[in-house]
Amino acid sequence: MNFDLVIKNACLQDGRRNIDVACSNGIIVAVKPNIEASATLVVDAKDQLLSPPFVDPHFHMDSTLSLGQPRMNMSGTLLEGIALWGELKPKQSVDDIINRAIHYCDLAVAMGIGAIRSHVDVCDNELKSVTAMLEVRRLVAPYLDLQLVAFPQDGLLRDKNAHENLIRALDLGIDVVGGIPHFERTAQEGTLSIKILCELAAERGLRVDMHCDESDDPHSRHVETLASETLRLGLQGRVAGSHLTSMHSMDNYYVSKLLPLLAEAELHVIPNPLVNIMLQGRHDSYPKRRGQTRVPELKAAGVNVGFGSDCMMDPWYSMGRADMLDVASMGLHVGQLSSRTDMAWCFDAVSYNSAAIMGLQGYGIVEGGQANMVLLQANDPIEAIRLKATRLMVFRQGKLVAQTPASHTKLQLPGRPALVDPAKPLF
Repeated sequence: MNFDLVIKNACLQDGRRNIDVACSNGIIVAVKPNIEASATLVVDAKDQLLSPPFVDPHFHMDSTLSLGQPRMNMSGTLLEGIALWGELKPKQSVDDIINRAIHYCDLAVAMGIGAIRSHVDVCDNELKSVTAMLEVRRLVAPYLDLQLVAFPQDGLLRDKNAHENLIRALDLGIDVVGGIPHFERTAQEGTLSIKILCELAAERGLRVDMHCDESDDPHSRHVETLASETLRLGLQGRVAGSHLTSMHSMDNYYVSKLLPLLAEAELHVIPNPLVNIMLQGRHDSYPKRRGQTRVPELKAAGVNVGFGSDCMMDPWYSMGRADMLDVASMGLHVGQLSSRTDMAWCFDAVSYNSAAIMGLQGYGIVEGGQANMVLLQANDPIEAIRLKATRLMVFRQGKLVAQTPASHTKLQLPGRPALVDPAKPLF
């Protein structure tokens, strides 16, 4: 049999080694040792890690790469970032948003990202971000899964046009219902916004992803309402709470009651380690709170947790390089996820866990799965996170879509090796 692609001698995420993967017509048709067959393209993985593509379940693509427009965020705070975005929205054009977003998608694919969930601001009567991101979704569809969230950035009830605009966005084809209950004027309005939005999602058969409790305030407890509405409306498995940073400030007794509720509701949780650790705890002197939600406790309670990147070079976050291994590394360090099992799980948090959040079909290196894969210059998931491993090859539907030379350093030291390979095993 002649395949389109055969990758030989690969390590897989689950620890299997010397595995071959054969692909035809964009589908993985065999995953086993020693596949003897011809192929249009044969790649020797040389005992390096072959994984499914990275998945970013929380991003803001309509604002990405807008750093410095119309001015810099001098304080670096969340609130100044929100104010800056409010200044930029009326000035930018649909083409501006498209051009920035497409450039970001190029970077993302090069870094092995195969799917992104992006929140799209609907608090603009012209719906410029919505128009732009729908076009971006169409343009990148051959090489990137882009899922869009109708996000009332300025508050569903706080902004007088947000509710109507959100409905318009969904009618135009936005995929997911978003919200930001902690940004409403009162806790009561935050609760009401969750009820309205979850009922809307239930009526339309859509998923829900809310910015929830992105605060240091331990009394910001909207995730409790989100879980309750999820159960009331039968939305289990279709709802995500993003950020949940207030949980790092809550007392342990309340959290001990909250965690079983989140698990019962099958709520997905999306911390955003890079940006959470940067923006939270700003009112603290010392001790200073870490800002990331309680990842180990959520994981232990059986809640599905996927790490998102949130922002890159925009009003809120001036760093980033579309690297989900950076995200996994920060989540590992901040969450003190330092056992071997937990470190490997952090790779899952930017792959399988996040794919489950987005509801991706055919994800994973399995027979019958989509032939979407990344070959990394590392021997296993922990090594990949440690090294922020080079993405040697990125495949989409069995076709090579990005390639980066292996990272090696030449030494000019007498008696030492001419080349140093960061991924070479030490023992």
